[in-house]
Amino acid sequence: MAKSIFYHAGCPVCVSAEHDIIQLIGESNVDIVHFGEDNSRIGEAEAAGVKSVPALVTPNGNVLHINFGASMADVKG
Repeated sequence: MAKSIFYHAGCPVCVSAEHDIIQLIGESNVDIVHFGEDNSRIGEAEAAGVKSVPALVTPNGNVLHINFGASMADVKG
């Protein structure tokens, strides 16, 4: 089974959402991408349709924007 991917920027909104996502679907079912630690995956997130973070991309490609922490333009600096 493919994993979901949770993208975030490390802000308090994002970190809170990360904890909730892990509790809901389990750490082994989600790939956590923190752009402050790995900004090389920003293009991948944008190609998947992520417009803001925090966001969860499901295995079938749906993008679930969770609350609003930062736009992708803010993430890119």
